[in-house]
Amino acid sequence: MALLKPNRFIGDKAFYKTLIAVALPVMLQNGITEFVSLLDNIMIGHTGTEQYNAVVIVNQLVFVYIVCVFGALAGAGIFSAQFHGNKDNEGVRNSFRFKLYAAGAVLAVAAFLFGFFGEELISLYLHDTDAASKAITLEYGLQYLHIIMICMLPHALTQVYASTLRETGKTIPPMIAGSIALLVNLMGNYVLIFGHFGFPALGVVGAAIATSLARFVEFGILVIYTHTTKGKNPFAKGLYRTLLLPRELVGKIMVKGVPLLLNEVLWSGGMAMLAQCYSVRGTVAVGAYGITSTMSNMFGIAMLALGSSVAIIVGQKLGAGDIEGAKVDDSRLIFTSTAACAVIGAAMALTAPLFPQMFSEVSEDSRALAVQMIRVAGCVLPFNAFAHATYFTLRSGGKALFVFAFDSGFMWLVCVPTAFIIGHFTSLPLVPMYAIVLSLELIKCTLGFFFVKSGFWAKNLIKEN
Repeated sequence: MALLKPNRFIGDKAFYKTLIAVALPVMLQNGITEFVSLLDNIMIGHTGTEQYNAVVIVNQLVFVYIVCVFGALAGAGIFSAQFHGNKDNEGVRNSFRFKLYAAGAVLAVAAFLFGFFGEELISLYLHDTDAASKAITLEYGLQYLHIIMICMLPHALTQVYASTLRETGKTIPPMIAGSIALLVNLMGNYVLIFGHFGFPALGVVGAAIATSLARFVEFGILVIYTHTTKGKNPFAKGLYRTLLLPRELVGKIMVKGVPLLLNEVLWSGGMAMLAQCYSVRGTVAVGAYGITSTMSNMFGIAMLALGSSVAIIVGQKLGAGDIEGAKVDDSRLIFTSTAACAVIGAAMALTAPLFPQMFSEVSEDSRALAVQMIRVAGCVLPFNAFAHATYFTLRSGGKALFVFAFDSGFMWLVCVPTAFIIGHFTSLPLVPMYAIVLSLELIKCTLGFFFVKSGFWAKNLIKEN
Protein backbone atom coordinates (compact mmCIF):
# COMPACT_ATOMS: atom_id res chain seq x y z
CA MET A 1 0.00 0.00 0.00
CA ALA A 2 3.08 2.23 -0.29
CA LEU A 3 1.56 4.33 -3.04
CA LEU A 4 -1.16 5.64 -0.71
CA LYS A 5 1.15 6.84 2.08
CA PRO A 6 2.10 10.51 1.56
CA ASN A 7 5.17 10.26 3.81
CA ARG A 8 6.62 7.79 1.33
CA PHE A 9 6.50 10.16 -1.63
CA ILE A 10 9.57 12.14 -0.53
CA GLY A 11 12.95 10.45 -0.08
CA ASP A 12 15.97 11.29 2.04
CA LYS A 13 19.33 12.61 0.80
CA ALA A 14 20.66 9.11 0.17
CA PHE A 15 17.69 8.31 -2.06
CA TYR A 16 18.10 11.43 -4.20
CA LYS A 17 21.85 10.94 -4.37
CA THR A 18 21.27 7.47 -5.80
CA LEU A 19 18.57 8.74 -8.13
CA ILE A 20 20.79 11.51 -9.48
CA ALA A 21 23.69 9.10 -9.96
CA VAL A 22 21.47 6.77 -11.99
CA ALA A 23 19.16 9.19 -13.79
CA LEU A 24 21.37 12.17 -14.55
CA PRO A 25 23.76 10.42 -16.97
CA VAL A 26 20.81 8.82 -18.76
CA MET A 27 19.04 12.19 -18.85
CA LEU A 28 22.11 13.95 -20.21
CA GLN A 29 22.60 11.29 -22.87
CA ASN A 30 18.93 11.43 -23.87
CA GLY A 31 19.10 15.22 -23.85
CA ILE A 32 22.09 15.28 -26.16
CA THR A 33 20.46 12.64 -28.35
CA GLU A 34 17.25 14.59 -28.71
CA PHE A 35 19.04 17.92 -29.19
CA VAL A 36 21.13 16.47 -32.01
CA SER A 37 17.97 14.84 -33.41
CA LEU A 38 16.33 18.26 -33.34
CA LEU A 39 19.26 19.79 -35.23
CA ASP A 40 19.17 16.85 -37.67
CA ASN A 41 15.51 17.43 -38.38
CA ILE A 42 16.04 21.17 -38.78
CA MET A 43 18.90 20.57 -41.23
CA ILE A 44 16.88 18.02 -43.19
CA GLY A 45 13.91 20.40 -43.09
CA HIS A 46 16.02 23.02 -44.85
CA THR A 47 16.49 20.69 -47.84
CA GLY A 48 12.77 20.63 -48.61
CA THR A 49 9.36 19.35 -47.51
CA GLU A 50 9.57 16.04 -49.40
CA GLN A 51 12.98 15.25 -47.93
CA TYR A 52 11.79 16.09 -44.43
CA ASN A 53 8.64 13.98 -44.74
CA ALA A 54 10.66 11.06 -46.14
CA VAL A 55 13.03 11.08 -43.17
CA VAL A 56 10.12 11.39 -40.72
CA ILE A 57 8.42 8.33 -42.25
CA VAL A 58 11.56 6.18 -42.32
CA ASN A 59 12.50 7.18 -38.79
CA GLN A 60 9.05 6.02 -37.68
CA LEU A 61 9.80 2.60 -39.19
CA VAL A 62 13.30 2.50 -37.71
CA PHE A 63 11.78 3.46 -34.36
CA VAL A 64 9.87 0.17 -34.43
CA TYR A 65 13.17 -1.70 -34.89
CA ILE A 66 14.86 0.26 -32.08
CA VAL A 67 12.02 -0.43 -29.65
CA CYS A 68 12.00 -4.11 -30.62
CA VAL A 69 15.70 -4.36 -29.75
CA PHE A 70 14.90 -2.73 -26.42
CA GLY A 71 12.12 -5.26 -25.86
CA ALA A 72 14.30 -8.20 -26.86
CA LEU A 73 16.84 -7.22 -24.20
CA ALA A 74 14.28 -6.38 -21.54
CA GLY A 75 13.76 -9.88 -20.14
CA ALA A 76 17.48 -10.52 -19.71
CA GLY A 77 17.86 -6.98 -18.36
CA ILE A 78 15.55 -7.75 -15.44
CA PHE A 79 17.86 -10.59 -14.47
CA SER A 80 21.03 -8.53 -15.06
CA ALA A 81 19.91 -5.93 -12.53
CA GLN A 82 18.89 -8.54 -9.98
CA PHE A 83 22.06 -10.64 -10.51
CA HIS A 84 24.12 -7.50 -9.95
CA GLY A 85 22.17 -6.70 -6.80
CA ASN A 86 22.98 -10.24 -5.62
CA LYS A 87 26.70 -9.82 -6.64
CA ASP A 88 26.44 -12.74 -9.10
CA ASN A 89 28.82 -11.83 -11.96
CA GLU A 90 28.39 -15.13 -13.82
CA GLY A 91 24.65 -14.49 -13.85
CA VAL A 92 25.28 -11.09 -15.44
CA ARG A 93 27.53 -12.73 -18.06
CA ASN A 94 24.85 -15.22 -18.99
CA SER A 95 22.25 -12.48 -19.23
CA PHE A 96 24.60 -10.59 -21.57
CA ARG A 97 25.06 -13.68 -23.75
CA PHE A 98 21.32 -14.16 -23.99
CA LYS A 99 21.03 -10.55 -25.14
CA LEU A 100 23.39 -11.24 -28.04
CA TYR A 101 21.10 -13.94 -29.38
CA ALA A 102 17.96 -11.86 -28.80
CA ALA A 103 19.36 -8.75 -30.52
CA GLY A 104 20.59 -10.86 -33.43
CA ALA A 105 17.14 -12.34 -33.97
CA VAL A 106 15.47 -8.91 -34.07
CA LEU A 107 18.16 -7.61 -36.42
CA ALA A 108 17.61 -10.47 -38.86
CA VAL A 109 13.84 -9.95 -39.00
CA ALA A 110 14.14 -6.17 -39.41
CA ALA A 111 16.75 -6.47 -42.17
CA PHE A 112 14.48 -8.86 -44.07
CA LEU A 113 11.42 -6.62 -43.80
CA PHE A 114 13.22 -3.36 -44.65
CA GLY A 115 15.22 -4.99 -47.44
CA PHE A 116 12.29 -6.63 -49.24
CA PHE A 117 9.28 -4.53 -48.24
CA GLY A 118 10.72 -1.05 -47.69
CA GLU A 119 8.76 0.55 -50.53
CA GLU A 120 5.46 -0.90 -49.34
CA LEU A 121 6.08 0.21 -45.74
CA ILE A 122 6.91 3.78 -46.72
CA SER A 123 3.92 3.97 -49.06
CA LEU A 124 1.57 3.29 -46.13
CA TYR A 125 2.22 6.87 -44.98
CA LEU A 126 1.76 8.60 -48.36
CA HIS A 127 -1.80 9.80 -48.90
CA ASP A 128 -1.48 12.99 -50.93
CA THR A 129 -3.39 13.25 -54.20
CA ASP A 130 -0.29 14.82 -55.81
CA ALA A 131 1.34 11.80 -57.48
CA ALA A 132 4.58 13.65 -58.19
CA SER A 133 5.03 14.64 -54.55
CA LYS A 134 4.33 11.07 -53.44
CA ALA A 135 6.89 9.69 -55.88
CA ILE A 136 9.59 12.14 -54.78
CA THR A 137 8.97 11.46 -51.09
CA LEU A 138 9.08 7.70 -51.71
CA GLU A 139 12.36 7.99 -53.62
CA TYR A 140 14.02 9.99 -50.84
CA GLY A 141 12.65 7.60 -48.23
CA LEU A 142 14.12 4.55 -49.96
CA GLN A 143 17.51 6.24 -50.33
CA TYR A 144 17.56 7.05 -46.63
CA LEU A 145 16.32 3.62 -45.51
CA HIS A 146 18.82 1.58 -47.53
CA ILE A 147 21.78 3.38 -45.96
CA ILE A 148 20.32 3.48 -42.45
CA MET A 149 20.10 -0.32 -42.57
CA ILE A 150 23.92 -0.41 -42.39
CA CYS A 151 23.91 0.96 -38.85
CA MET A 152 21.39 -1.54 -37.51
CA LEU A 153 24.09 -4.07 -36.54
CA PRO A 154 26.27 -1.70 -34.48
CA HIS A 155 23.13 -0.27 -32.90
CA ALA A 156 21.96 -3.70 -31.73
CA LEU A 157 25.37 -4.60 -30.26
CA THR A 158 25.68 -1.19 -28.64
CA GLN A 159 22.41 -1.72 -26.83
CA VAL A 160 23.59 -5.10 -25.51
CA TYR A 161 26.67 -3.47 -23.97
CA ALA A 162 25.03 -0.21 -22.87
CA SER A 163 22.02 -1.86 -21.21
CA THR A 164 24.24 -4.27 -19.26
CA LEU A 165 26.51 -1.46 -18.10
CA ARG A 166 23.52 0.55 -16.88
CA GLU A 167 22.01 -2.46 -15.12
CA THR A 168 25.29 -2.97 -13.26
CA GLY A 169 25.40 0.67 -12.16
CA LYS A 170 27.70 2.08 -14.88
CA THR A 171 25.53 4.77 -16.42
CA ILE A 172 28.26 7.27 -17.29
CA PRO A 173 30.23 5.30 -19.96
CA PRO A 174 27.16 4.79 -22.20
CA MET A 175 26.44 8.51 -21.79
CA ILE A 176 29.96 9.46 -22.87
CA ALA A 177 29.95 7.03 -25.81
CA GLY A 178 26.55 8.23 -26.93
CA SER A 179 27.55 11.88 -26.60
CA ILE A 180 30.68 11.43 -28.72
CA ALA A 181 28.73 9.50 -31.33
CA LEU A 182 26.10 12.20 -31.49
CA LEU A 183 28.71 14.88 -32.05
CA VAL A 184 30.09 12.76 -34.89
CA ASN A 185 26.55 12.51 -36.24
CA LEU A 186 25.99 16.26 -35.98
CA MET A 187 29.27 17.16 -37.67
CA GLY A 188 28.68 14.51 -40.33
CA ASN A 189 25.25 15.96 -41.04
CA TYR A 190 26.62 19.47 -41.37
CA VAL A 191 29.30 18.33 -43.79
CA LEU A 192 27.38 15.75 -45.82
CA ILE A 193 23.84 17.18 -45.99
CA PHE A 194 24.91 20.62 -47.24
CA GLY A 195 28.30 19.79 -48.78
CA HIS A 196 30.81 21.73 -46.66
CA PHE A 197 34.63 21.41 -46.66
CA GLY A 198 34.74 20.16 -50.22
CA PHE A 199 32.28 17.31 -49.74
CA PRO A 200 29.28 16.97 -52.09
CA ALA A 201 25.84 18.02 -50.84
CA LEU A 202 24.12 14.65 -50.38
CA GLY A 203 20.89 15.67 -48.61
CA VAL A 204 19.06 12.73 -47.05
CA VAL A 205 21.81 10.34 -48.17
CA GLY A 206 24.37 12.42 -46.27
CA ALA A 207 22.18 12.32 -43.16
CA ALA A 208 21.98 8.53 -43.35
CA ILE A 209 25.75 8.16 -43.82
CA ALA A 210 26.43 10.41 -40.82
CA THR A 211 24.05 8.41 -38.64
CA SER A 212 25.65 5.11 -39.64
CA LEU A 213 29.16 6.40 -38.92
CA ALA A 214 28.06 7.61 -35.48
CA ARG A 215 26.62 4.20 -34.58
CA PHE A 216 29.94 2.49 -35.35
CA VAL A 217 31.84 5.04 -33.25
CA GLU A 218 29.52 4.51 -30.26
CA PHE A 219 29.85 0.74 -30.47
CA GLY A 220 33.64 0.91 -30.67
CA ILE A 221 33.91 3.14 -27.60
CA LEU A 222 31.71 0.89 -25.46
CA VAL A 223 33.52 -2.30 -26.47
CA ILE A 224 36.93 -0.78 -25.71
CA TYR A 225 35.77 0.60 -22.36
CA THR A 226 34.09 -2.62 -21.21
CA HIS A 227 36.98 -4.91 -22.04
CA THR A 228 39.78 -2.64 -20.79
CA THR A 229 38.20 -1.96 -17.38
CA LYS A 230 37.41 -5.47 -16.20
CA GLY A 231 38.17 -4.48 -12.62
CA LYS A 232 35.19 -2.11 -12.73
CA ASN A 233 33.19 -4.46 -14.92
CA PRO A 234 33.84 -7.97 -13.58
CA PHE A 235 31.15 -9.45 -15.82
CA ALA A 236 33.51 -8.77 -18.77
CA LYS A 237 36.03 -11.34 -17.50
CA GLY A 238 35.60 -14.46 -19.61
CA LEU A 239 32.57 -12.94 -21.27
CA TYR A 240 33.19 -14.73 -24.57
CA ARG A 241 34.76 -17.83 -23.05
CA THR A 242 31.57 -19.56 -24.10
CA LEU A 243 28.30 -18.60 -25.74
CA LEU A 244 26.44 -21.52 -24.22
CA LEU A 245 23.71 -20.67 -21.73
CA PRO A 246 22.35 -22.54 -18.71
CA ARG A 247 19.10 -24.15 -19.80
CA GLU A 248 17.32 -23.21 -16.57
CA LEU A 249 18.23 -19.53 -16.96
CA VAL A 250 17.17 -19.51 -20.61
CA GLY A 251 13.80 -20.85 -19.57
CA LYS A 252 13.38 -18.20 -16.88
CA ILE A 253 14.39 -15.38 -19.21
CA MET A 254 12.11 -16.65 -21.97
CA VAL A 255 9.15 -16.80 -19.60
CA LYS A 256 9.72 -13.17 -18.63
CA GLY A 257 11.30 -11.95 -21.85
CA VAL A 258 9.06 -13.24 -24.64
CA PRO A 259 5.99 -11.33 -23.41
CA LEU A 260 8.17 -8.23 -23.01
CA LEU A 261 9.52 -8.60 -26.54
CA LEU A 262 6.04 -9.13 -27.94
CA ASN A 263 4.92 -6.13 -25.94
CA GLU A 264 7.55 -3.87 -27.48
CA VAL A 265 6.90 -5.23 -30.97
CA LEU A 266 3.19 -4.59 -30.65
CA TRP A 267 3.60 -1.26 -28.83
CA SER A 268 6.03 0.15 -31.39
CA GLY A 269 3.85 -1.24 -34.17
CA GLY A 270 0.92 0.50 -32.52
CA MET A 271 2.82 3.80 -32.49
CA ALA A 272 3.59 3.35 -36.19
CA MET A 273 -0.10 2.60 -36.78
CA LEU A 274 -1.11 5.78 -34.94
CA ALA A 275 1.25 7.76 -37.15
CA GLN A 276 -0.30 6.10 -40.20
CA CYS A 277 -3.78 7.07 -39.00
CA TYR A 278 -2.65 10.68 -38.60
CA SER A 279 -1.07 10.58 -42.08
CA VAL A 280 -4.51 9.96 -43.59
CA ARG A 281 -4.98 13.72 -43.16
CA GLY A 282 -2.23 14.25 -45.78
CA THR A 283 1.49 15.03 -45.81
CA VAL A 284 0.69 18.26 -43.98
CA ALA A 285 -0.20 15.99 -41.06
CA VAL A 286 3.03 13.98 -41.53
CA GLY A 287 5.09 17.16 -41.21
CA ALA A 288 3.13 18.37 -38.19
CA TYR A 289 3.41 15.01 -36.45
CA GLY A 290 7.14 14.90 -37.18
CA ILE A 291 7.72 18.30 -35.57
CA THR A 292 5.51 17.39 -32.61
CA SER A 293 7.30 14.08 -32.05
CA THR A 294 10.69 15.79 -32.14
CA MET A 295 9.67 18.35 -29.52
CA SER A 296 7.86 15.77 -27.37
CA ASN A 297 11.02 13.68 -27.30
CA MET A 298 13.08 16.73 -26.30
CA PHE A 299 10.79 17.53 -23.38
CA GLY A 300 10.34 13.86 -22.46
CA ILE A 301 13.96 13.12 -21.55
CA ALA A 302 13.27 13.39 -17.82
CA MET A 303 10.37 10.95 -18.11
CA LEU A 304 12.53 8.40 -19.95
CA ALA A 305 15.47 8.73 -17.56
CA LEU A 306 13.33 8.44 -14.44
CA GLY A 307 11.55 5.43 -15.93
CA SER A 308 14.88 3.73 -16.53
CA SER A 309 15.81 4.56 -12.93
CA VAL A 310 12.80 2.59 -11.71
CA ALA A 311 14.06 -0.48 -13.56
CA ILE A 312 17.59 -0.13 -12.16
CA ILE A 313 17.00 1.05 -8.58
CA VAL A 314 13.93 -1.05 -7.86
CA GLY A 315 15.33 -4.07 -9.72
CA GLN A 316 18.56 -4.04 -7.71
CA LYS A 317 16.67 -3.83 -4.41
CA LEU A 318 14.42 -6.70 -5.40
CA GLY A 319 17.49 -8.73 -6.32
CA ALA A 320 19.02 -7.98 -2.92
CA GLY A 321 15.83 -9.21 -1.22
CA ASP A 322 14.78 -5.78 0.10
CA ILE A 323 11.14 -6.02 -0.95
CA GLU A 324 9.80 -3.28 1.31
CA GLY A 325 12.63 -0.94 0.33
CA ALA A 326 11.83 -1.56 -3.34
CA LYS A 327 8.18 -0.60 -2.78
CA VAL A 328 9.10 2.58 -0.93
CA ASP A 329 11.63 3.68 -3.53
CA ASP A 330 9.17 2.91 -6.30
CA SER A 331 6.54 5.22 -4.81
CA ARG A 332 9.12 7.99 -4.54
CA LEU A 333 10.29 7.47 -8.10
CA ILE A 334 6.76 7.55 -9.51
CA PHE A 335 5.97 10.73 -7.59
CA THR A 336 9.21 12.42 -8.62
CA SER A 337 8.71 11.58 -12.29
CA THR A 338 5.09 12.75 -12.37
CA ALA A 339 5.81 16.01 -10.51
CA ALA A 340 8.82 16.84 -12.67
CA CYS A 341 6.92 16.19 -15.88
CA ALA A 342 3.98 18.33 -14.74
CA VAL A 343 6.35 21.30 -14.63
CA ILE A 344 8.07 20.34 -17.88
CA GLY A 345 4.73 19.78 -19.64
CA ALA A 346 3.52 23.23 -18.63
CA ALA A 347 6.70 24.77 -20.04
CA MET A 348 6.23 22.78 -23.23
CA ALA A 349 2.66 24.01 -23.71
CA LEU A 350 3.55 27.65 -22.98
CA THR A 351 6.49 27.75 -25.39
CA ALA A 352 4.82 25.72 -28.17
CA PRO A 353 4.69 28.59 -30.72
CA LEU A 354 8.48 28.97 -30.69
CA PHE A 355 9.59 25.55 -31.91
CA PRO A 356 7.88 24.97 -35.28
CA GLN A 357 9.41 28.21 -36.58
CA MET A 358 12.80 26.48 -36.60
CA PHE A 359 11.53 24.25 -39.42
CA SER A 360 11.32 27.11 -41.90
CA GLU A 361 11.24 24.98 -45.07
CA VAL A 362 8.39 22.78 -43.80
CA SER A 363 5.00 24.03 -44.97
CA GLU A 364 3.33 26.77 -42.96
CA ASP A 365 0.21 24.63 -42.51
CA SER A 366 2.27 21.84 -40.92
CA ARG A 367 3.94 24.30 -38.57
CA ALA A 368 0.61 25.81 -37.50
CA LEU A 369 -0.81 22.38 -36.72
CA ALA A 370 2.35 21.44 -34.82
CA VAL A 371 1.91 24.36 -32.41
CA GLN A 372 -1.50 23.06 -31.34
CA MET A 373 -0.31 19.46 -31.14
CA ILE A 374 2.69 20.39 -28.97
CA ARG A 375 0.34 22.12 -26.54
CA VAL A 376 -1.77 18.98 -26.31
CA ALA A 377 1.31 16.83 -25.75
CA GLY A 378 2.54 19.17 -22.99
CA CYS A 379 -0.75 18.88 -21.10
CA VAL A 380 -0.64 15.08 -21.26
CA LEU A 381 3.07 14.71 -20.35
CA PRO A 382 2.62 14.17 -16.56
CA PHE A 383 0.12 11.40 -17.25
CA ASN A 384 2.59 9.84 -19.70
CA ALA A 385 5.21 9.98 -16.94
CA PHE A 386 2.99 8.22 -14.40
CA ALA A 387 2.11 5.45 -16.86
CA HIS A 388 5.74 5.12 -17.96
CA ALA A 389 7.00 4.71 -14.38
CA THR A 390 4.22 2.21 -13.71
CA TYR A 391 5.31 0.19 -16.74
CA PHE A 392 8.88 -0.04 -15.41
CA THR A 393 7.59 -0.94 -11.95
CA LEU A 394 5.74 -3.97 -13.29
CA ARG A 395 8.71 -4.87 -15.46
CA SER A 396 11.24 -4.68 -12.62
CA GLY A 397 9.39 -7.46 -10.80
CA GLY A 398 9.12 -9.60 -13.92
CA LYS A 399 5.34 -9.30 -14.29
CA ALA A 400 5.62 -9.77 -18.01
CA LEU A 401 2.02 -10.69 -18.75
CA PHE A 402 0.72 -7.69 -16.84
CA VAL A 403 3.22 -5.47 -18.69
CA PHE A 404 1.96 -6.94 -21.97
CA ALA A 405 -1.68 -6.24 -21.12
CA PHE A 406 -0.96 -2.83 -19.63
CA ASP A 407 1.18 -1.54 -22.48
CA SER A 408 0.64 -3.12 -25.89
CA GLY A 409 -2.74 -4.58 -24.95
CA PHE A 410 -4.02 -1.11 -24.12
CA MET A 411 -2.42 0.28 -27.28
CA TRP A 412 -4.12 -2.18 -29.64
CA LEU A 413 -7.43 -2.56 -27.82
CA VAL A 414 -8.03 1.11 -27.06
CA CYS A 415 -5.67 3.60 -28.75
CA VAL A 416 -5.27 2.13 -32.24
CA PRO A 417 -8.99 1.37 -32.81
CA THR A 418 -9.88 4.88 -31.64
CA ALA A 419 -7.37 6.51 -34.01
CA PHE A 420 -8.31 4.20 -36.90
CA ILE A 421 -12.03 4.90 -36.59
CA ILE A 422 -11.52 8.66 -36.32
CA GLY A 423 -8.92 8.74 -39.10
CA HIS A 424 -10.68 6.56 -41.65
CA PHE A 425 -14.39 6.99 -40.90
CA THR A 426 -14.76 10.62 -39.79
CA SER A 427 -13.66 14.03 -41.04
CA LEU A 428 -12.50 15.21 -37.59
CA PRO A 429 -9.45 17.48 -38.02
CA LEU A 430 -5.98 16.32 -37.01
CA VAL A 431 -5.60 18.25 -33.74
CA PRO A 432 -8.85 17.07 -32.05
CA MET A 433 -8.07 13.55 -33.26
CA TYR A 434 -4.59 13.75 -31.71
CA ALA A 435 -6.01 15.14 -28.45
CA ILE A 436 -8.59 12.36 -28.13
CA VAL A 437 -5.98 9.64 -28.66
CA LEU A 438 -3.56 11.15 -26.15
CA SER A 439 -6.29 11.67 -23.55
CA LEU A 440 -6.77 7.89 -23.41
CA GLU A 441 -3.63 7.88 -21.24
CA LEU A 442 -5.88 8.82 -18.31
CA ILE A 443 -7.47 5.37 -18.44
CA LYS A 444 -4.03 3.75 -18.48
CA CYS A 445 -2.93 5.80 -15.46
CA THR A 446 -5.95 4.62 -13.48
CA LEU A 447 -5.17 0.98 -14.24
CA GLY A 448 -1.50 1.53 -13.40
CA PHE A 449 -2.32 3.08 -10.05
CA PHE A 450 -4.18 0.01 -8.86
CA PHE A 451 -1.55 -2.38 -10.25
CA VAL A 452 1.28 -0.66 -8.39
CA LYS A 453 -0.72 -0.13 -5.21
CA SER A 454 -1.39 -3.86 -4.90
CA GLY A 455 2.34 -4.63 -4.54
CA PHE A 456 1.98 -7.99 -6.34
CA TRP A 457 4.86 -7.05 -8.65
CA ALA A 458 7.54 -6.91 -5.90
CA LYS A 459 9.32 -10.27 -6.38
CA ASN A 460 12.92 -11.51 -6.20
CA LEU A 461 13.21 -13.45 -9.45
CA ILE A 462 16.68 -14.96 -9.05
CA LYS A 463 15.63 -16.79 -5.87
CA GLU A 464 12.36 -18.10 -7.26
CA ASN A 465 12.14 -21.85 -7.70
